[in-house]
Amino acid sequence: QVQLVESGGGLVQAGGSLRLSCAASGRTFSSYAMGWFRQAPGKEREFVGAINISGGRTYYADSVKGRFTISRDNAKNTVYLQMNSLKPEDTAVYYCAAYQTPHYISNDFIDSWGQGTQVTVSS
Repeated sequence: QVQLVESGGGLVQAGGSLRLSCAASGRTFSSYAMGWFRQAPGKEREFVGAINISGGRTYYADSVKGRFTISRDNAKNTVYLQMNSLKPEDTAVYYCAAYQTPHYISNDFIDSWGQGTQVTVSS
């Protein structure tokens, strides 16, 4: 199993930026796709985006497309979520996830979750 640790959350004003990091250990990092999810208070966890093993293919939820960018550094066993033009509705706990597969197929193939990091966007 993969162990995941997120960092980089915090408080930011609307329109600002944050970069989240997720450090992985365990299975060979370059062998599985990675994803980001978020959960706002009182809401279900929702998919934010995913990235394949090479970083050459990314997928995003419509709500963040054009504002968020996922990248990965396989040499550092780390995946990133760059969040720009943040809105109050982006406020949530953000989780990274490791998939069982090298390419993103669906969210039915998640192997591991991180513990989450809080992002709060003030208006």
